[in-house]
Amino acid sequence: MAGDRSLFLLPEFSLGALERWTIRSIPFERSGYNSIEEAIEDGVAPVPLSLDRTVDVQRSIDVMDHLFSCEATWHRGHTLAQTVFACIYLMRMERTSSHAVLNSFCRTLRATCNAVISVVSAARTHEEEDLFTMSFGLPLRDEWDDKCLSILNSVEETISRQLRACKAQALSKKKTLEDLESLQDKPDLEEDYCRALLCRLRFRKHFYHVVMCMRKPHGRGLELARKHVASCLNELSLMLKSREFLKSQSNIMLQDDENYTTASGCQPVGFDGSLNSRLLSPTPPRAVKILSWSNGIRYFEKLLHDLDVICALSLDPVLENVLHFIVQFQKSVPDLVPRAFLQTLLVQDGKLYGQNLFSDVISRALSLPDIIGDKEFQMNEFVVQLGQLVINLLKILCTNTAWQRRKLGKSLQDWSTISIQLELALKREFGETRNVLHHENMCMRVSKQLLIWTQEHAYWVASRFLTLGFELDLYSPGEYCMVYWYMYVVFTKLIEKMQLRVLASNETSRRKGKKKKDHSKDSARDTTFSSSCLLLQCYVLLSEGLSMMLAVLRSFQLPSIFNTEQERFMQHFDLLQKARVPEHISYYSFKESSSRAGITDLVKYNFFKEIQKITPSLRGSFASEPEKLVELRRIEQVAEHNRIALNIISQVGPGDPSLRVSFEFTHHPHFAVAIVKRS
Repeated sequence: MAGDRSLFLLPEFSLGALERWTIRSIPFERSGYNSIEEAIEDGVAPVPLSLDRTVDVQRSIDVMDHLFSCEATWHRGHTLAQTVFACIYLMRMERTSSHAVLNSFCRTLRATCNAVISVVSAARTHEEEDLFTMSFGLPLRDEWDDKCLSILNSVEETISRQLRACKAQALSKKKTLEDLESLQDKPDLEEDYCRALLCRLRFRKHFYHVVMCMRKPHGRGLELARKHVASCLNELSLMLKSREFLKSQSNIMLQDDENYTTASGCQPVGFDGSLNSRLLSPTPPRAVKILSWSNGIRYFEKLLHDLDVICALSLDPVLENVLHFIVQFQKSVPDLVPRAFLQTLLVQDGKLYGQNLFSDVISRALSLPDIIGDKEFQMNEFVVQLGQLVINLLKILCTNTAWQRRKLGKSLQDWSTISIQLELALKREFGETRNVLHHENMCMRVSKQLLIWTQEHAYWVASRFLTLGFELDLYSPGEYCMVYWYMYVVFTKLIEKMQLRVLASNETSRRKGKKKKDHSKDSARDTTFSSSCLLLQCYVLLSEGLSMMLAVLRSFQLPSIFNTEQERFMQHFDLLQKARVPEHISYYSFKESSSRAGITDLVKYNFFKEIQKITPSLRGSFASEPEKLVELRRIEQVAEHNRIALNIISQVGPGDPSLRVSFEFTHHPHFAVAIVKRS
């Protein structure tokens, strides 16, 4: 029977057994049709959609809107078979050949889906959502799809002429439209229906252009893609404006727009989510809740803004800037599709943007322009391995936050291993000397700088691994002390390696005797370096101050009854410990450091006040970088609030039983603010 619901329950299972087997009852709608042909014969997907031309247009718009919602739902991780291809018109495209509007829309949508699948498959980010790229034998393309735009343009031009005629009629106050066949039978509604159809067709056209332009190699289509993104956003706003008119024609009183998948609120014809269920993988069917039309609009608005940010990327070959861009981009929590586009832009044919060999990217990072393009350097065993590590790092940074953290932790072992191999090779070839000598040859200098650069990036990966734990809410308040202590150690090492790298590159510059204009470039780079170091120093002071404050407060708290502090330390930092990042750091190092923490020393050194001395000098350096100015303001707010909290704690005494201290992330996602109360 149509509309029946079946519950997937195993008989003679207790509730506890069900929980152990993690099986739950899932309502799954059944249509009663055994095949698409049977549904078509029963009139589920009529062509035309109605013999009444006005109703036909209304239903065509409803189908477009529901497909729009289905597409957004698919992007969010559901199967293509149960979302977009739940549309019978898409499954049997040849039936729509006599319906130009529906045929052109569906063909362009199908071609877009196929292109998006190709991008996500190439980026391999679909591993996060295995179902995203599974086509389940669906008819994803045919020979006419290559001409989908020409068909769509023809339909768009016809409706545009009709709209212009409507406007001309309104101005001339004529009662009939000459030489053009109307879309539907109600002249007073013609203009509004033309507008509603046009914005949907044009959105579909421009979004297809966005996808195709962003797929062009070497970022050649990015500038044009931005123009189409702007057009898409404009068409979305027009689609929203059309909602009131469509609702007025549906004769349905909408209680809540969030429950409807069409602008009008009507149920679309031509859809059946259960017909493709037999094409799915051999697992129990899961219910798919299609996003509402309003949520679909919001999804595509965010998607387009994310794609616009990617298109604005300057294709800078400096690795430090690329890493900074990805980290900033991930703060907006982009979905799977924009992250896939970013990854395929960054890594093409084993090159950065498909243009720059990663050996050249590394040589730029080492400030050794003389070896860019050097075949011997490119073929060096360590350079090849490091190039692959950088490729893997860029791909990892484009995954979702949970995957990213897990993979970063595992990749630390690779960075550590190659760092050890480089150090051993350096000792074997050149002895124990680590300082930069005036008489050393180029090979020795390159090897030393390569080692320092590798160690610096190992610590950068470790710092990213630790801070992502806060974004994923992996740390409990009782563990903040050890986390901030570890962050303090890692940030300190990161600054140390950064300084060594810059000193080594400066030594190379001096020995080469650079021209004046090259010296001006170096001074600009040194200013950037010092600013980066000072920002890291703020992180060091925040981490050290928070770890000491927590250590002082923790000495008056009861230990956990579930597991020991050492067990929790290993649970959080096992991957770092295995990779020896940093070396000679263990739980006992943390225990010794925290046991020495006292309120007197904490007040004496006042790490939070020191931050307030550094930040004013950074404002000028970051004047042209708004996102860094925002970060600076956050740091200042955390430092100021914690400075005030520290003063209160020192006056009352950390052992006072009336003292209640909690920590909240109100100003920064990674650095907590102490909230002090007295009971």
